[in-house]
Amino acid sequence: ASLPLLCFRSPLVAPLIFGLLLQAPFTQPSTTTQPNFVLLLADDLGIGDVGCYGNDTIRTPNIDGLAKEGVKLTQHIAAAPLCTPSRAAFLTGRYPLRSGMDAVNDYRVIFWNAGSGGLPPNETTFAKILQHQGYSTGLIGKWHQGVNCESRNDHCHHPLKHGFDYFYGMPFTLISDCQPTETPEMDRAFRRKLWLSTQMIGLITLTAVLGRLTGLISVHWKTLTCLAGFSLLFFISWFSSYGFVRYWNCIMMRNHGITEQPMVTDRTTSLILRESISFIERNKHKPFLLFLSFLHSHTPLLTTEKFLGRSRHGLYGDNVEEMDWMVGQVLDVIDKEGLKETTLVYFASDHGGWLERQEGERQLGGWNGIYKGGKAMGGWEGGIRVPGIVRWPGVLPADTVIDEPTSLMDIYPTVVHLAGGTVPQDRVIDGRDLLPLLRGAVARSEHEFLFHYCGAHLHAVRWHQKDTGAVWKAHFMTPIFSPPGAGACYDRGFCPCFGEGVTHHDPPLLFELSQDPSEAKPLSADTEPLFDTVMRKIGRAIEEHRRTLTPVPEQLSVSNVVWKPWLQPCCGTFPFCWCDKEGDN
Repeated sequence: ASLPLLCFRSPLVAPLIFGLLLQAPFTQPSTTTQPNFVLLLADDLGIGDVGCYGNDTIRTPNIDGLAKEGVKLTQHIAAAPLCTPSRAAFLTGRYPLRSGMDAVNDYRVIFWNAGSGGLPPNETTFAKILQHQGYSTGLIGKWHQGVNCESRNDHCHHPLKHGFDYFYGMPFTLISDCQPTETPEMDRAFRRKLWLSTQMIGLITLTAVLGRLTGLISVHWKTLTCLAGFSLLFFISWFSSYGFVRYWNCIMMRNHGITEQPMVTDRTTSLILRESISFIERNKHKPFLLFLSFLHSHTPLLTTEKFLGRSRHGLYGDNVEEMDWMVGQVLDVIDKEGLKETTLVYFASDHGGWLERQEGERQLGGWNGIYKGGKAMGGWEGGIRVPGIVRWPGVLPADTVIDEPTSLMDIYPTVVHLAGGTVPQDRVIDGRDLLPLLRGAVARSEHEFLFHYCGAHLHAVRWHQKDTGAVWKAHFMTPIFSPPGAGACYDRGFCPCFGEGVTHHDPPLLFELSQDPSEAKPLSADTEPLFDTVMRKIGRAIEEHRRTLTPVPEQLSVSNVVWKPWLQPCCGTFPFCWCDKEGDN
């Protein structure tokens, strides 16, 4: 008899071989068990702020450990360089322009909890699909996708309307106005203009009154009364919103209920961590999705006393190190509950670090490593290239680096596919399933082109030439740095997307990122033989891309972003909005 037949005749060997045949290969995900998902998204974190991406002044051992145990993406790209549009793209797998979540004006993010714009109810988030697949879905932390549409309690943009069973956190975003000791940050330049206008109107009114009293000016008292009334109404019209930013925007919610108005920043970090751990522990016996959307490392850099002064990079470094500790606490719970092998953990940032964020000598924004530009810059790599790490022991190879272009939008189809769902067929999905690339089943990313918008304005296009591995990037518009040569728009605080603050390039600036990742040496038809070929290819891709765009309502139009008192979330009787349901009382 042959050797295989002899082996199968042995009563001890046959069960062993049969078991080996049934055992799944190392890189094959289970087809019978839905994995858990823990998605960790930092706020304003630069790619240069993390140890495994080259930082040696900020300690991030837990994030670095994720990379050691999983896959590190070195060309992971946000779909937008600001919070609201980038997160809309992350949640929907679509460029934010498709959902109306990118702006044609200067209001490029949700500005108020009481605005009417937000992620449209007809958009399908990955949470909504996973909810239908039997998952428990939770969002802890920052939302910044709007709250209400027409009334104070319609919650049309709320996380619970977008597939999350549970929400605890900020419906808005963390800003310096949330901390009374910090200099106000929100719409700072516009607020100064309003104060100046109020003072000028008040001075004119006072001058007219004094002139009338002294007989120098002949003005009717009725006219003076109307002028004084106008001055008062003008002041009330803007101070009723901007004068109470901390009460209107800095609130914490649990599901639809407000728990803190205004938020008590001293305990925010511990509450978010507690809620995250509790969600995992409550749902450990069934598949779950936890989207932990950090408030770190956005200003005012809320940092507990335990971490103050610990880093070599000031308050910003302290804040990043605290976030890394929080990552470690979440990972410890996953390990303790025996969920490590069945949980995909993803870590990224919503966009690049904010270079211009400074207070005196203090640098309060992040660092984007070797990459030019930062937050708010839609074309330059520093604004959109972010950390991207995926860990799933036993399924994804450990300590692996992938240099291919990937996108935050790719998480959408990846998560949906692994949960056993299907992506919507009635709309364009711009993300691509990452699993084959992460497992090493394919060598190249599915993305041939990525389109880099600043607001609704196309600033740059990336072409991944798969046959050679080259990554070409053409810039059609770039921001004008101020002061000149500074590398950011320090005089403005943010770089603009259009108007006098940008330069239009014809021919476009062209870079080959695999050779020049810092975008320091633009190519031309004289220095690059393939210049015309590349530009023709990119031009055709833009035409095809634009044919897939359909008009949708602008969620960030001026009428949608302004403060509307009838939409203001309030835990009391408006305008007396104050509560603290997390305190001892």
